[in-house]
Amino acid sequence: MILSLIAVLGKNNEIGKDNRLLCRLPSDLKRFKAITSGHTVIMGRKTFESLPNGPLPNRRNIIISRNKALVVEGAEVYSSLDYALLKSGNETEVFITGGAQIYAQALPIADKLYITRIHAAFPEADTFFPSLDWNNWKETDQETFPADEKNSYPFTFFEYERY
Repeated sequence: MILSLIAVLGKNNEIGKDNRLLCRLPSDLKRFKAITSGHTVIMGRKTFESLPNGPLPNRRNIIISRNKALVVEGAEVYSSLDYALLKSGNETEVFITGGAQIYAQALPIADKLYITRIHAAFPEADTFFPSLDWNNWKETDQETFPADEKNSYPFTFFEYERY
């Protein structure tokens, strides 16, 4: 199984504010859907609660929560990342979709990163992607886009694989 992290980051590794995304980038949401559809997505409880319409369609949703009594229709709930990965079975690729604590737990064992880098800083952010040693990662793809009528900021899609 390939373990992948998928995230959108501001210039200073910001990922959120008040349990919400920093901004709305329709192109990033479209990419996220295309990449993760048909796969398992693993997220923390707070990230799940930030989803506007509940479990993500056409994906197996796994939520990590310390609350052993939590039951969510349309999703599986496990108490640890290790157990969630174990229960992922024979998936070809599993995606970690946040938040910061789950990214930090998964990063040491991740095989691949899908990063959307917004070319702007968000000083009001209160949540950040964990720091990592970029020397352990090789860039395998990059595509840059200007701001336009749908996307308020310029951004770049990156893909990385662990060396």
